[in-house]
Amino acid sequence: MAPSVAYEVVLLDTALPGIDGLETCRRLRADGVLTPIAMLSVRGTVDDRIAGLDSGADDVLTRPFQLAEMLARLRALARRAPRTRPPVLRVGDLELDLASCEVRRGRDQVRLTRQERALLELLMRRPGKVVPRHELLDAGWDSSRDRRSNVLEVCIGCLRRKIDRRFDVRTIETVRGVGYRLVVA
Repeated sequence: MAPSVAYEVVLLDTALPGIDGLETCRRLRADGVLTPIAMLSVRGTVDDRIAGLDSGADDVLTRPFQLAEMLARLRALARRAPRTRPPVLRVGDLELDLASCEVRRGRDQVRLTRQERALLELLMRRPGKVVPRHELLDAGWDSSRDRRSNVLEVCIGCLRRKIDRRFDVRTIETVRGVGYRLVVA
């Protein structure tokens, strides 16, 4: 859940079943999770603490430790946490980086026009909810656009081809007479 929820701090044990805490930490950092991570380790050697820090942890506590010290370290990490998260929208494996205007489906980059990106952003900000046609038109075009033209339908069709068909998924659903919805898988 760490990639999709803005936690203040993640407390991660190195001794997890399956994937150990070090690998979990590496994967979180590779997924762009910037939340401070405190690791708990039963091994107290310098090499073990270095391994925890090198995996991406911000602090490593070795057992046994005092609960009061752990809580103080967690509060310190929370104070140092970035106050704003990077502007990246994620819905399933679809990702829109608002700073760089890059769109990715999984590991593949998808090139979109300005209008397609504006429509996708509006849909991604409300996953699973119907976005009315007039709001989508306002997001992609100036107000002088004839509201009766099929420019929105054409643009949605192009967007679907770029983000869906190539990946054999169906992300944008038409809600007849109302607008469109981004399907949450």
